[in-house]
Amino acid sequence: MKLYIANQTCSQAVQIIANELGLELELVHFDVFGKSTSNGDDFAQINPLLYVPALVLNNDQQDILSETIVVTSYLADQHPQAGLIPAHGTLERVKFDQLLTFIATEIAQKHIPLMRKLLTEEGTAWTRAKLVTAYSALDTRLADGRAFLTGDTFTVADAYVFGTWWHTRSGAQIEHLEHLMAYKARMDALPSVQKALKEEAALFAAHSEAIPA
Repeated sequence: MKLYIANQTCSQAVQIIANELGLELELVHFDVFGKSTSNGDDFAQINPLLYVPALVLNNDQQDILSETIVVTSYLADQHPQAGLIPAHGTLERVKFDQLLTFIATEIAQKHIPLMRKLLTEEGTAWTRAKLVTAYSALDTRLADGRAFLTGDTFTVADAYVFGTWWHTRSGAQIEHLEHLMAYKARMDALPSVQKALKEEAALFAAHSEAIPA
């Protein structure tokens, strides 16, 4: 399978899940600003909306999956024995999908207008406050001593939060959330996370050097 990624974006979540599953994906870097790819592919043909992640499957149709929740959940569902996501049709899965949607709407999407400086001063303050509230909800989840968001097992939800860990870039002050900060430190130490960050950084650097000045 081929995975299109971009530097410091939610595509990290897919890399992390693939690493947890022992999958070796072909990684292609997409330059969000210059619109080029590290292998010369026209990314507009992969995802006309021009955002990552995008996963090209190895099936006969070479189907392309996009959206972080969809891609990570698909990979986890193909390997249920890994325990990265609850089974379809269960209340546990419904609650899990609710958590993923919360991360997408209240964290991932809230960062974007802040990072791109698209808001008025009032809008910036409001959006940052919403982010702090959302992260505080995660901090409360972790207050009972659990290692990860849904318990003591790493899941797709944890990978997604890591892939959207953009508070320093968006100016959201969450360093006071002690349980959340300790949780972040635990994830930083995971081999699957370290491998994802190392491979992303290497691919990004190689692509950047290849782009004409």
